[in-house]
Amino acid sequence: MLGAIVGDIAGSFYESCGLKSYEPEKINLFMAMSRFTDDTVMTLAMARWLTESKDKGAADLTRAMQELGRKYPRAGYGPAFARWLASGEPRPYGSWGNGAAMRVSPVGLYAGSMDEALRLAEVSAAVSHDHPEALAAARAVAAAVYMARHGEGNDAIRAFVENQAGYDLSRTIEEIRPGYRWDVSCRGSVPEAITAFLCADGVEQTVRLAISLGGDADTQAAIAAGIAAARWPVPEWMERECRARLTPELAAIMDEFERTAG
Repeated sequence: MLGAIVGDIAGSFYESCGLKSYEPEKINLFMAMSRFTDDTVMTLAMARWLTESKDKGAADLTRAMQELGRKYPRAGYGPAFARWLASGEPRPYGSWGNGAAMRVSPVGLYAGSMDEALRLAEVSAAVSHDHPEALAAARAVAAAVYMARHGEGNDAIRAFVENQAGYDLSRTIEEIRPGYRWDVSCRGSVPEAITAFLCADGVEQTVRLAISLGGDADTQAAIAAGIAAARWPVPEWMERECRARLTPELAAIMDEFERTAG
């Protein structure tokens, strides 16, 4: 889960700049303006739900998301999700946006089986993002995290995700980057984020590749690095930069989840 937060913070500065380059020596991942966004807040709400809820039901998840989300109202929520957070009777609203995929990495770390990962991923998305594309994306990312955590290789992850979600993961980042454009749909951003992981050799490179697409940088880096950190350790310098930008409350939720799920 630390990977998703690192990816979110590193990508936050580049979210709107349309970077289309992979030059590690020229790209500072953590700028003075780098910050956590809604991706981090909702990922940690997911972690709190998994840690504290007995039945792992939708009501407890909704409560966890609203309680934490309302404490951080300027985290960058989309208009529809902001209304969901503020609602006294929140209902799913048919979203196919990538918010369903960016917050799901704790599920892949928590689940005791692939079946559980897929089931919890669907619950995690459906409280707000109940479109079939959003449900498929949440399942795909949770499955990739679960498989990476359990030592599965890229070929196995690629095959499972392509079969599960109908994604094309055959291209490299270099093939995708030139013609890629900003896209917040699951179908138009999640396969590319997963590809960043598949093309990398560690968490840092995963983040850099995701940002280099020039798209929804914080969310795509959060998705990609959430998977990567299930395979490789997060470099200590990246964790320090991440923790320096979290509130004590958010850091405590992360630490509690790591103790529980680890």
